[in-house]
Amino acid sequence: MTATTPASTPDQQNDLTRQSAEPCPLTAAQLDALNRQIKQWGKELGFAHIGVADVDLTQHQASLQQWLDKGYHGEMNYMASHGMMRARPHELHPGTLRVICARMDYLPPEAGFASNLTDPNLAYISRYAGGRDYHKLMRQRLKKLGDNITAHCQTLGFDDSNFRPFVDSASILERPLADKAGIGWTGKHSLLLHPNAGSWFF
Repeated sequence: MTATTPASTPDQQNDLTRQSAEPCPLTAAQLDALNRQIKQWGKELGFAHIGVADVDLTQHQASLQQWLDKGYHGEMNYMASHGMMRARPHELHPGTLRVICARMDYLPPEAGFASNLTDPNLAYISRYAGGRDYHKLMRQRLKKLGDNITAHCQTLGFDDSNFRPFVDSASILERPLADKAGIGWTGKHSLLLHPNAGSWFF
């Protein structure tokens, strides 16, 4: 989710309190309180992890262009038409200063996937496909999170915040952003990895 909520560059603790070149109408104490509140709201909404990242993805632009030049996007022409916008959240949503990344796990604790995938006479589908459409579910919850942030900022006298939730709805470099936000790191299988949740999450 991109946000123009006033914030500053996060560090390894993924907070909003470090200073940046952007002018900010909120104090460091207010930003710290907002950071903690955002994570609490995220937990209440069912997210396993909330992190905050700045929008600087310049180090990924060259590899993105090479990926496009080699035609690895196949028939997904929208990826080529968007070009570098994938690495520039502030162009997808003008005014964006920070990106709030949310993790939602979908692997049940009692899952027995290691023992029930050996029968050649059975067909299997992904676990997340057996429930509600995760796009709609997560988007609704991200919108609620954004509404909470906006309402909170208004109580602090800041009325110029706005946001846009993304759940596979725009060709943004979500994995590098999630990496910067402390959600996990990109593994050799190209998916995001978390030490406790593996890759079983959105």
